Amino acid sequence: MCGIAGIFHCGTIKPVDPKRVERMCDALVHRGPDGSGVWTAPGVGLGHRRLSIIDLAGSPQPMLSADGRSVIVFNGEIYNFRELRKELEGLGAKFRTNGDTEVILAAYKRWGTDCLSRLHGMFAFALYDLRERSLFLARDRLGVKPLFMAPLSDGSIAFASELKGLLAHPLLRREVDPLAIEDYLTWGYVPDHRSILAGVEKLPAGHFRLLRHDRPPTAPVQWWDVSFAERHRGSERDLEAELLHHLREAVTSRMVADVPLGAFLSGGVDSSSVVALLAEASRDPVRTCTIGFDVAAVDETSYAAQIAEKFGTDHRTRQVSADDFDALDTLSAMFDEPFADASALPTWRVCQLARESVTVALSGDGADEAMAGYRRQVFHFHEERVRSLLPAAFRRNVLGPLGRIYPKADWAPQRLRAKATLLSLAGDGAAGYALGLSVVPPMLRDGLYAPALQRSLGGYRAEQPVIDMMNRAPARTGLDRAQYADLKFWLPGDILTKVDRTSMAVSLEAREPLLDHRLIEFAAGLPDRMRVRGGQGKWLLKKAMGRYLPDDILYRPKQGFVTPIKEWLRGPLANQAKAMTTNGALARSEWFDKAALGGLVEAHSSGLADNSRVLWQLLMLERSLVRLGIFA
Repeated sequence: MCGIAGIFHCGTIKPVDPKRVERMCDALVHRGPDGSGVWTAPGVGLGHRRLSIIDLAGSPQPMLSADGRSVIVFNGEIYNFRELRKELEGLGAKFRTNGDTEVILAAYKRWGTDCLSRLHGMFAFALYDLRERSLFLARDRLGVKPLFMAPLSDGSIAFASELKGLLAHPLLRREVDPLAIEDYLTWGYVPDHRSILAGVEKLPAGHFRLLRHDRPPTAPVQWWDVSFAERHRGSERDLEAELLHHLREAVTSRMVADVPLGAFLSGGVDSSSVVALLAEASRDPVRTCTIGFDVAAVDETSYAAQIAEKFGTDHRTRQVSADDFDALDTLSAMFDEPFADASALPTWRVCQLARESVTVALSGDGADEAMAGYRRQVFHFHEERVRSLLPAAFRRNVLGPLGRIYPKADWAPQRLRAKATLLSLAGDGAAGYALGLSVVPPMLRDGLYAPALQRSLGGYRAEQPVIDMMNRAPARTGLDRAQYADLKFWLPGDILTKVDRTSMAVSLEAREPLLDHRLIEFAAGLPDRMRVRGGQGKWLLKKAMGRYLPDDILYRPKQGFVTPIKEWLRGPLANQAKAMTTNGALARSEWFDKAALGGLVEAHSSGLADNSRVLWQLLMLERSLVRLGIFA
């Protein structure tokens, strides 16, 4: 696991200052504290920070191929590199190292850009071909590893693993993209099709980009997609056996490391499944770790301890205070862009705990997206059935107006919050799901925006890209389309961003076996009834893991990391929230209506409403923009 950065000139060739590349890499030292290197040639510079995982003494980067044709900087792991190496050796390739980086160079020499389909793993890399004088930028299928890019005023394109790497370049413009404000307020993060800074791009998951010195920059090319268009045939028993095969293969392939390896263990279905299969394949006790909370209602350590005892793991637990808000500035610095998923805080804490004993940790991320584990997916599955029974005119003309006047009941149990359901049923399936996925609904956003920001948006709605994505998805049912959007939009933008930044902040490599692309492709072909049944998501996964895990783990209500932001914003963060609406950076900007901001704070402080989610998002936005230098 590493950090990469570089500069490439398109349309002309200018010298690249190696010190400039070095400064970009130095901003990423947390991603690679074990070594560094810079390579330059006319019109190109590549830099690398290394976290040693495989071939500890060898495989320095930037790495030049044996024939001197190409050079690479690489962030990630190729889990099938040994199989690929054997195949390439049979085709005449010679290797000088024992790691996976040189295998990518040899694969590129043999298959060109088509080598990507042969790489099983998580990666973002930049490979310069000296003969073709081209730069090959690539990102893994699901977007586990990030890659930021930006055109600069001198005609070059800079790239880096994190935005802070680009921020180290003096020519990067620090101007906010107003569309990113709308995106962020809607989702709680800036999705991969946007960046908080105008002109900065993120290479999309499953895409590559080929740049040349003698022509203008070209657009990214998609090299992988997941299809829900086909269905597997076979009995439940056969599909269960095949799923279990993929699960075992995904876990065992991610056990390759020359450093200590362990796993996160929350006591939920997903992490418990990974630990169970890891324990099955390991000769030594698996090292596991859990973060607990000093509030019993959100503490899951007893479930984690149950799994640790069952599989004889070397288990460590640490309790975190619910009043952990003093780390917010540190958290803001990790993400660069505003990021309001409050579970980032406990995720960072569990990464800190893991790093005390291991360098690689396996996580359970990805199963909810792949196998319909989110409540919203199950709700959408049932909503689509109801939607198919009601005439479109009735949904549009009756349910729509009813939903708009129905009171918003954040205080009520989920099943009694009818407003969102009515509004969702009034529209088509994609529009309904996008609305349900959003954190701050359109009417509330409209009330917060000042006229200047409204004009800058020009009618843009953040939900539209999700709606478009669902409508053109290779899918058969509404459940398919919802999962497709979660895999392509929510997963890289929120979940994987959270895990990458919090783990890399402590120089820990996190691996996600449940995002093995073969497992994802298999799960996408399961019939709906194998994913959702009896109100339960992840039905086949739970059935397959029934031989390993007890029912109170498999079928207890989904919980996840919880951070008490509602209480914080009525207690220790109340003054900061108030200051934000009076003399803070957002209040001084031309983006938000000060009276509307003040009303949100007052209603929340008095207990009349729970505005914690939107206030948290605004607070994290302000801290991010101050740190980026947008505001003093």
